[in-house]
Amino acid sequence: MPASIAHRLAEELQVAERQVAATIRLLDEGATVPFIARYRKEVTGGLDDTQLRTLDDRLGYLRELDDRRATILESIAAQGKLDDALRGQIDAADTKQRLEDLYLPYKPKRRTKAQIAREAGLAPLADALLADPTQVPDEAAIAYLNPEAGITDAKAALDGARQILVEQFSEDAELLDALRTHLSAHGRLVSQVVAGKEEDGAKFRDWFDFSEPLKSIPSHRCLALLRGRNEGVLRLSVALPDTPAPGELGPCESRIARQAGIRDQGRAADKWLLDTARWAWTVKISVHLELELMNGVRERAEEEAIAVFARNLKDLLLAAPAGPRATLGLDPGLRTGVKVAVVDATGKLLDTATIYPHEPRRDWDGAIATLAKLAKAHNVELVAIGNGTASRETDKLAAELMQRHPELKLTRVMVSEAGASVYSASQTAADEFPDLDVSLRGAVSIARRLQDPLAELVKIDPKSIGVGQYQHDVNQSRLARMLDAVVEDCVNAVGVDVNTASAALLTRISGLNRTLADNIVAHRDAHGAFADRKALKAVPRLGDKTFEQAAGFLRVMNGSNPLDASAVHPEAYPVVERILADIQRKVRDIMGDSSALKALDPKRYADERFGEPTVRDILQELDKPGRDPRPAFQTARFKDGVEKLTDLVDGMVLEGVVTNVTNFGAFVDVGVHQDGLVHISMLADRFVKDPHSVVKAGDVVKVKVLEVDPKRKRISLSMRMDAPAERKARQEAPRPDRDRPRKPPRDKARAPQGSMADALSKALRK
Repeated sequence: MPASIAHRLAEELQVAERQVAATIRLLDEGATVPFIARYRKEVTGGLDDTQLRTLDDRLGYLRELDDRRATILESIAAQGKLDDALRGQIDAADTKQRLEDLYLPYKPKRRTKAQIAREAGLAPLADALLADPTQVPDEAAIAYLNPEAGITDAKAALDGARQILVEQFSEDAELLDALRTHLSAHGRLVSQVVAGKEEDGAKFRDWFDFSEPLKSIPSHRCLALLRGRNEGVLRLSVALPDTPAPGELGPCESRIARQAGIRDQGRAADKWLLDTARWAWTVKISVHLELELMNGVRERAEEEAIAVFARNLKDLLLAAPAGPRATLGLDPGLRTGVKVAVVDATGKLLDTATIYPHEPRRDWDGAIATLAKLAKAHNVELVAIGNGTASRETDKLAAELMQRHPELKLTRVMVSEAGASVYSASQTAADEFPDLDVSLRGAVSIARRLQDPLAELVKIDPKSIGVGQYQHDVNQSRLARMLDAVVEDCVNAVGVDVNTASAALLTRISGLNRTLADNIVAHRDAHGAFADRKALKAVPRLGDKTFEQAAGFLRVMNGSNPLDASAVHPEAYPVVERILADIQRKVRDIMGDSSALKALDPKRYADERFGEPTVRDILQELDKPGRDPRPAFQTARFKDGVEKLTDLVDGMVLEGVVTNVTNFGAFVDVGVHQDGLVHISMLADRFVKDPHSVVKAGDVVKVKVLEVDPKRKRISLSMRMDAPAERKARQEAPRPDRDRPRKPPRDKARAPQGSMADALSKALRK
């Protein structure tokens, strides 16, 4: 019997089998990963969210594997061909590929040339020549002529026998595994330009005559090659580095011969058998394995690209919020004007306008007057400027607004508008602002992103945020699952105010779906704010199981019970009551009293249900109730006078924002409408294996301009201040037309700004 799934997962994760078994039970009962990670530490033995996500993903794979195993066993048994040895091999198979290799000889298939040859009675000929190579093939074949089956001469008989042996070799699971291993270790991915496509496919010119080992080709390069193939420019193949001399067998052909017991000893059938081994490799097995290995390389590259996207998305979602402050959002534009929206501290839309400070109207003074009037009327503190077309010109406008009206005490911040147009035209935006012009909805989104990036970005399809690496080229269902998991983890890590959260945000809470989120909002609108968490049970279709999953992540601020504003789960309130009774303090008094809370021994309050890990979490939460895991707010200040590519000068030192991190480096926005690349070799004064270990999306960094190529719109940057100007990044540095991640057509991907600098903090405290 195959090892249990819990046992296999325990070995993979290097944890105890009981931990895995307990987690599987929770998942099967409908518990979510965020809930298990936060509130079931005693049950899982403290598995973190990363381990739980891996376990959940692998659990699905292994269950599919076991289902397929059962189907295969049933099929072979029905054919009367299942013996103990084969059953043992199938039970021991630990991958889908191994299962399919074992099943290949028994898999129902359309009539093949080999099957036709068997029906013509040629199987004994094939077996006889393989068993006794001293026979002369042409003479042995005469006994197997069968005119009725089309076997009219020795050549036809031998061709049929060869087809039988080729199929036999190609269905040998052990042989396939050995050949696959050899190709994986020594094979190279070879790329050549398709004849006649040299001009049309110029952007792929670096790959017109290229090869790289399969085992080491990086994901971004693999995906670039695959894109070139998909566009009909490149022809890809898998090849071994050494070509055998004429008449000699290559390493794979030799392995087939050895496996079949074929040797060149000068016997009558040896040459025919060796040619059969060569034929088996060239015509059958190599084609099958090349397709399989190409798919494997693609899948690995996609997994890596998806992981990069997920890490960047997490960084963006957990970027620091500016907080509940009245904000004026500006969605820049030229001919169509700058769209303006004012939102209050809770994100509620207060007012809108359209101004025309730029070409062709150039109503600069009128625009400033309009903005000043809006800012004064609504006590605006922050100005959020989208970073798309005309953003630097609009930033100048905001700067002059602040100079002319210092009494308004405004602070301006450049904000990513990636995906804003997608949101504006979405059903979510239509439901939220049914009477608002589509063009103005983007300005609302920009303003809200500054207040709380997480709350606003959850309304947008993650793929539209533009921080991926070839996100349009990878498995879309797999990408969607991964990104949904990231969003879920981020939202639940922060928690939401149930009395202000949008339905889109509530949908991401553990245990909730869109229907329940809509019901919560509808109940809130009809009955007013929730006074406490218990009031959630009055929401239609929100039962006890859902309440258990969601309650700890939903906050009720300024409610009747202070604990409802914390991450302490209602089921654990009795633990808090025991603590309070023991120290004779009230909950409002103990909250935030670090010295008193740190003096308490978690073991003293643990019991059979709530162990020491949970009690420790409770004490930490009482110390900093409702703490936000996101960093402090700061942003970059772009250099005045540097607004377009031609303003850049080699050696110039600038401040910028990391917009995207890939496996080959980081892209940085320095305010010229074209991100520059800091190649991985230029990220630090040390060897960097993973760019994510140095920077993340949203970071404010200082960079030095190494080289500018206005014609190709390329900017080479360095975070090493000692790097000489005009130095090019290493040859493998990706080119914008080759390795740069695709972005939505209108929304140039910019990371939401991280947290503000000290100057901003001081300004906001005034």
